[in-house]
Amino acid sequence: MEHRSYWSGYAVLLAVSLLTSCTAIRQTLQNQPCILNAIQPYDTIHVDPLLHNLTLHWKDPATNEPFETIQNLVEWLEKTGHSVIAVTNAGIFEPGLVPTGLYIENGDELHPLNLREGYGNFYLKPNGIFFVQNGLFGIMESTHFDREQIKADQALQSGPLLLQNSQLHTAFTRGSKNCRLRSGIGVASDGRVIIAISNGAVNFFDFGIWFRDAARVTDALYLDGAISVLHTEAQPSVTQEKFAGFIAVTRKKIR
Repeated sequence: MEHRSYWSGYAVLLAVSLLTSCTAIRQTLQNQPCILNAIQPYDTIHVDPLLHNLTLHWKDPATNEPFETIQNLVEWLEKTGHSVIAVTNAGIFEPGLVPTGLYIENGDELHPLNLREGYGNFYLKPNGIFFVQNGLFGIMESTHFDREQIKADQALQSGPLLLQNSQLHTAFTRGSKNCRLRSGIGVASDGRVIIAISNGAVNFFDFGIWFRDAARVTDALYLDGAISVLHTEAQPSVTQEKFAGFIAVTRKKIR
């Protein structure tokens, strides 16, 4: 049965092929013992649409060049009058800082849907799309999104899907030694949206279980691996790692 999950904004709380910048070889080198911080295994961001904006950013509108770093985007957001709560990298990308799959920003499709077969996390089917449509937030399997011809205001494609209707991806293995830092985004049946990044190394199976049982979401999408970064007010990032796109959480202006 086709599954779709998106909800009213009033209810919402809130990679990789061999050719990507996060290559399979690089990921192998980044493998670590499967150990998470015992006190705080994940850093999380909860976005409430009544208080916050959640937006995607790839290129500086003035130059049409990628923002590249978190610092560049944070500076641009602050200069343009935004109050930044958090920024994280938005999924898997190719050399030249180009998204691997679908990328929509402010209603404009800047990179097309990718339904090809390939090697790496992005191509571990099913993969999926996180999207915003008319104030509704959702995660949908990529072929379903294509079939439904969703007209999203914002969307990013990544993979694999960690959870689909509370079911773990069938390729995940309990006790897998394929562990590294991981980031993802989840949507719950009551409208909550959670962005999470691991404090330590975790496999896909345990990451999916955490989203389902601890974060209590029904649908979750993997964003990226070892190079992932979460910038917050309390813990600003100093990395100069370059990314193709970002998820930004900012405060809404009180009118």
